Amino acid sequence: MLSKPSDKSFLFFVLGMTIFGLAILASASSPLGYERFADSYYYLKHQLTLGVLPGIVAMLIFAKIPYQSYRKYATAMLAVSIGLLILVFVPGIGTDFGTFAHSWVQFGSYSFQPAEIAKLTFLIYLAAWLEQRSDDLKTWETGLLPFLAALGIISILMLLQPDLGTLSIIVAIAFIMYFVAGGNVTHLIGLGVMAFGAFIVSIKMSPYRFERFTTFLHPELDPRGIGYQINQALLAIGSGGFFGRGYGHSLQKFQYLPEVVGDSIFAVMSEELGFIFTAAFVILFLLMLLRGIKIAENSTDNFGKYLVIGIIAWFGVQAFVNIGAIVGLMPLTGVPLPFLSYGGTALTVSLAAAGIVMNVSRK
Repeated sequence: MLSKPSDKSFLFFVLGMTIFGLAILASASSPLGYERFADSYYYLKHQLTLGVLPGIVAMLIFAKIPYQSYRKYATAMLAVSIGLLILVFVPGIGTDFGTFAHSWVQFGSYSFQPAEIAKLTFLIYLAAWLEQRSDDLKTWETGLLPFLAALGIISILMLLQPDLGTLSIIVAIAFIMYFVAGGNVTHLIGLGVMAFGAFIVSIKMSPYRFERFTTFLHPELDPRGIGYQINQALLAIGSGGFFGRGYGHSLQKFQYLPEVVGDSIFAVMSEELGFIFTAAFVILFLLMLLRGIKIAENSTDNFGKYLVIGIIAWFGVQAFVNIGAIVGLMPLTGVPLPFLSYGGTALTVSLAAAGIVMNVSRK
């Protein structure tokens, strides 16, 4: 039985960042919305109707349904997600929206990204699997191989899209959950070395990825080509100074900064609000992660613990990768910033995941 209300602090952090994200998106997207759709609030309206509203409903539902029931349906949920990931390759259903990655499924006028759903369903499956195998994780045969088999299916489908950014997040979530559950550290180190090697090979095999990696090392080499986005992002962040240009007064959002509503939204926030408010946002995000870790520590069972650890790892790693790329600490991967970047599927699933954390906190 659920014995107490959901954790109010965690709910405050999640809702606070969601509302803050809408405010930043309203400013960052206004020139692009007007240019493409003659509506400065086009992206804000879509984020509200396709992200926030269904996300709040999903969060309330997941906060009420006892999380223990997910054990029974974990394999079925993963199977559905794998099916959706396959659908992106079906002509007439899967689409790339003009990008090089087949990452969307479209039915009529409605589209969504199956990879975002797979993040949640895979970590639910992994939490159930880790709880069952908690005494067998140290061995190669009963621990590592089955773990790699499950992760490998998702990885292959993500590579075929290709979507290395999302794949890196899923792999990081899986590794963190495996480690917390008591996985063999030697195995994890070996996997890390193999993953790094695969990363290097993937860079060398793809001219586009190789150019992005080279630009990360030397962003000044091609400021008008492959290095344009990172140079414009750094210009936006630097021009914000300590106090920013003021809300709504970004210059880089006026057709200078690519992906202004997606993975570059942190740069617009930095330019308009400056270092002080941007640092406050990062601190708020860290407080949410710490509160989530506290909820995991207080969980009464391992399944709940692994669920929360997986969700917190997802939010934390994705934010680190996004911000790290925008400030030049790592190569650009196209990973959105949780709760801020435009994307209805991403926001809906993130809020649903937050509902699971709140559900665990009630136990």
